[in-house]
Amino acid sequence: MAVKNPDKGEIISEHALKAGDTGSTPVQIAILSQRIRHLTEHLRTYSKDHATRRGLLRLVGRRASLMRYYARTEPAAYQELVSKLGIRG
Repeated sequence: MAVKNPDKGEIISEHALKAGDTGSTPVQIAILSQRIRHLTEHLRTYSKDHATRRGLLRLVGRRASLMRYYARTEPAAYQELVSKLGIRG
């Protein structure tokens, strides 16, 4: 299930680099992180839902790729985003 529109708009406005920014790397990472959290909660309840598990693994891989790119291109902003989202400890 995708992120609900009100939540998505809030995430975009919080992580946008400038007005009208909907597709920058930090925005994409934040949206993927929200979807990953949602699917993780779903799988705690429905542990045998393997189709969702596969989708979750694809999202995690996509987020990891974006995070590697962002860490390489903007190290300071990457650290700030990681701490803001609470992705890594």
